[in-house]
Amino acid sequence: QVQLVESGGGLVQAGGSLRLSCVASGRTFIPYGMGWFRQAPGKEREFVAAVTWSGDITITADSVKGRFAISRDNVKNTVYLQMNSLKSEDTARYYCAAKLRPPLLDSVDKYNYWGQGTQVTVSS
Repeated sequence: QVQLVESGGGLVQAGGSLRLSCVASGRTFIPYGMGWFRQAPGKEREFVAAVTWSGDITITADSVKGRFAISRDNVKNTVYLQMNSLKSEDTARYYCAAKLRPPLLDSVDKYNYWGQGTQVTVSS
């Protein structure tokens, strides 16, 4: 059984920073890629960023490019989302997801496992 557990969310002022973490566990769990998605109230879940487990490919949504960065630590089985220059429109629940096979994509329905999410609230 694969488990993804997010942490690091919270309340932050606009312009501030947060780092989200996602720890992956499960017997012999080696995904092809890991992604971060977010969902604001009343809106559809949207792609934020993704990275291959090897780290050789990353993709980032235009809405967060230059402000957010995804990275991974294979030793710790952890994926991070560093979020800088946060804006009120970044307020959402952030989810970690795992994709078992290539290619690396930004589509919600192409990811196989999901965490429960962590709430990020940016006050203006």
